[in-house]
Amino acid sequence: MDLLDKFDYILESRESMPFQKADPLTVVMDEVLSETEAVIQGRRTILAGTNNYMGLTFNGEAIDAAKKALDDFGTGTTGSRVLNGTYGSHKALEAEIARFYGTEHCMVFSTGYQANLGLISTLCAKDDYLIIDADSHASIYDGSSMGNANVIRFKHNDVDNLERRLKRIPEGAGKLVVIEGIYSMLGDQAPIKEMLEVCKQYGAMTLVDEAHSMGFCGEKGRGVAEMFGVEHLCDFIVGTFSKSVGTVGGFAVSNHPKFETLRIACRPYMFTASLPPSVVASALVNIQTIARSGNRAQHLWENSRRLHAGLKDAGFTMATDTAESPIIAVLLPDLEAATRFWETLFLNGVYVNLSAPPATPAGYFLMRTSLSAQHSTAQIDQIIDAFVKTASDIGLSLTP
Repeated sequence: MDLLDKFDYILESRESMPFQKADPLTVVMDEVLSETEAVIQGRRTILAGTNNYMGLTFNGEAIDAAKKALDDFGTGTTGSRVLNGTYGSHKALEAEIARFYGTEHCMVFSTGYQANLGLISTLCAKDDYLIIDADSHASIYDGSSMGNANVIRFKHNDVDNLERRLKRIPEGAGKLVVIEGIYSMLGDQAPIKEMLEVCKQYGAMTLVDEAHSMGFCGEKGRGVAEMFGVEHLCDFIVGTFSKSVGTVGGFAVSNHPKFETLRIACRPYMFTASLPPSVVASALVNIQTIARSGNRAQHLWENSRRLHAGLKDAGFTMATDTAESPIIAVLLPDLEAATRFWETLFLNGVYVNLSAPPATPAGYFLMRTSLSAQHSTAQIDQIIDAFVKTASDIGLSLTP
């Protein structure tokens, strides 16, 4: 048997998509002009699907810091954090993130995916219980599998269903509940206060993934837990550098007195090369920028509300009733309509994400936009106009 035969269904699904002139799986950024524009297939295109929430990928101070680190320390560490891969800058970055979150401890990982994979798989072993939202990110599901814990799913954002699941777990068993502050596909917020209070009522430890909420949620930009005043109920907070921080990497923070033990117990931390010094330097500068960039976050929220309202008023079916995040998702009726809409929208000058199962909940076919604080008001209006034109071009009826 050919070991790749098991993926034939993926190939069949891929081949059934009616793309003609453009394909979201083969997009190449020929030239990146700014945080919000690129040249793709020879056309100047508005980028509305890059997760570049705070628009920091071209932050001059971060670029200068990265260049200096390249000159001083070279292109990489060639070692893990427990071997030769810890430089002074890695420790400085961890200290900066701990200050940012007001916590005692921080571990930096090479990706945000590895932060979830490492923490979840290490905290929850064979006899423990891991309780996760059914719509959790792939990194959370993969951490669940790697740790070999007893995995229990609850209905998406359903506090009562979470409580029913917790009630059934044997008293005294190790329990970890994982919640995302903002969910990456629909852009909806977790009812985090109610969920964390239920978790503590039943003696569960909690991990909150703020990957898609860090930078613009809360007074200091620490995420949804800060925004709702429940950081004290979080045992662990995980985040990424690949969204608002504008580079690559991940982190976990905590006040747990035994947290540092994870440095010699967490395999995805121990057995991979550490981040290059240039990446570390740019991440440190951009986190400092986020800490003092309230106006930038405010403009991002203004962009999000304007786009959501504009698309809703035009008659599109929205994934959420209001703009709960910079992720503004439009629902399409089926995969064929979604593929035709994405291709035509792209040809009309706007790049977004085509999202479909299994990345989305069953039956959800999305045009997923993720906005930046660097989008101008004029660009938001151009995106709305392009959506409306695309609907007309493919014969999609709208109901304003």
